[in-house]
Amino acid sequence: MSGFRTLRGFEEALRPPIDVRRARLTPAVLSSPRSGGAGEAAARFARVARRTPEVMVKITGRTRDGAHLRAHLDYISRNGSLSLEGADGEFLSGRSEVQGLAKDWAEEAAMEPGRRRDRPVSLSVVLSMPAGTEAWRVQDAARAFASEIFGERFAYVFVLHDEGRHPHVHLTVRTLGRDGERLNPRKADLQVWREHFARALRDRAVEAEATPRRARGVTRKAEQGAVRRMRERFAVGRGPLPRVLDAAYRDALEGDIGRRQPWREALRDREAKIRKLLVAESLRLKSSTRSEERLLGAIVERFVRSRADPQTREDALRRRSAELRERGGVDRDR
Repeated sequence: MSGFRTLRGFEEALRPPIDVRRARLTPAVLSSPRSGGAGEAAARFARVARRTPEVMVKITGRTRDGAHLRAHLDYISRNGSLSLEGADGEFLSGRSEVQGLAKDWAEEAAMEPGRRRDRPVSLSVVLSMPAGTEAWRVQDAARAFASEIFGERFAYVFVLHDEGRHPHVHLTVRTLGRDGERLNPRKADLQVWREHFARALRDRAVEAEATPRRARGVTRKAEQGAVRRMRERFAVGRGPLPRVLDAAYRDALEGDIGRRQPWREALRDREAKIRKLLVAESLRLKSSTRSEERLLGAIVERFVRSRADPQTREDALRRRSAELRERGGVDRDR
């Protein structure tokens, strides 16, 4: 695919909504993955069109003191039954060693000059892939990712959780660096982390990508964990509907449907632009003399046809409510 030409529509679809140059950490830690030129662009285009599984890199919390850190490390180590691996390949086995690490990190944090009481001691990160990925590959990719991103600057430990369905790695990083630097990532940092983790997986023969939602034709943000748990409790009659969802339902059902909504128009205009240019690229590829490009052209065509129309949460709530009214049901899943 040496003749592959990147299109502005494809580039726009792959461009993260956040400028990665706003990453808080230094470029030495967070540098963009190495560019492979046209060949890498073609490979990424093919992965997106084939709907390659997306990596997940998620900050799940921060610990604020030694007791909180001990509880977290107890959880990820299954009370010492799983060994935690550190940056130098050392292993902490048993609950006493795990709690000793928590004590050391907390004491070092307490000695930081001018430290605020609410300043985090550690950052908790989960690295995962969809079900079906071999656990040892996820673990090895996480090992390489942690070494590349944090190296010798921030102490860390990680452990694989493999319940047989969805292997994932819990990575805990000390927020106080060895040279006094603070680990305080922004959203831009997370996108760069996703790209690094996806590359580490591909280096281990696991197809993985780290594209923004719009590259996949997805416009709605994922539901926050706390909101999902409250919604699930409401669905079984064990709690109230989360206020954020209650407000969203009221806005969807009582709002002025005919009012101008610039954000929705922008979503649709951007999706139309991306589709138009992807269709043009599909036609170009299908007319190629190279069989691999013609095959990719057909894949891109199916990809464009299967992209759902842009849909906001308000759109989804209105549709669900209309379906329930037709059935005369009560929406306890909302």
